[in-house]
Amino acid sequence: ITHLVLTHYHAVRVLGASAYGAREIVMSEKARAMVAERGKEDWDSEFGRFPRLFEGHESIPGLTWPTTTFTNRMTVYLGKRRVDLMFLGRGHTAGDIVAFVPDANVMFTGDLVEYRSACYCGDGHFHDWPGTLERIRGFDLDAIAPGRGDALTGREKVNEALDLTADFLASTYRPVARVALRGGSLKEAWDACRAACDPKFSDYAIYEHCLPFNVARAYDEAQDMDTPRIWTATRDREMWEALQG
Repeated sequence: ITHLVLTHYHAVRVLGASAYGAREIVMSEKARAMVAERGKEDWDSEFGRFPRLFEGHESIPGLTWPTTTFTNRMTVYLGKRRVDLMFLGRGHTAGDIVAFVPDANVMFTGDLVEYRSACYCGDGHFHDWPGTLERIRGFDLDAIAPGRGDALTGREKVNEALDLTADFLASTYRPVARVALRGGSLKEAWDACRAACDPKFSDYAIYEHCLPFNVARAYDEAQDMDTPRIWTATRDREMWEALQG
């Protein structure tokens, strides 16, 4: 393995990077900045939420730092095969990238796109994310590998994944924003979101895990908080206390 591309900074995704022994680790410049700003807090918070995913965590050498970063676009040649790494806009985080393989017309989307799995929006940008999805759609892809869910072949399946992701985001944000804009509480926003989303998405993978963090972020963004607040163990507890009424 010569190159390891990390689509974003989340600890639950990137802390296994050291196991591959890759010579080059590539991130967007924004993702690297997020590691510096909130990487340790994200590790601690994720460990508290998902201790089962961090078995053997003592062997992890620390936060994953890239050897190479870029701002908007970078091309890597693997032999004769070209791979374009691109920042197409904010979404799941502020620094998401995709990996596009032009000769196969395939894209690895990271968590910008999920297939029948909940989107984790706790560090997301609800207003920007749909536009980023449309930029992905504009590639008219033959296949995608989403962040969660099946790899999908055929343009009909690709568009289905984009549509389902967009619907999940809109269905989450709209009821929460209505409550936030009238001055309602986070608990009221949670109840409104559950009423809208449970009938549609309760069978999606990690739905129950993602929902409280999604509601909290949507509530903040509806009140013009552009930069997501850093998740810490303390903030996790405060959120749960608010949601319990």
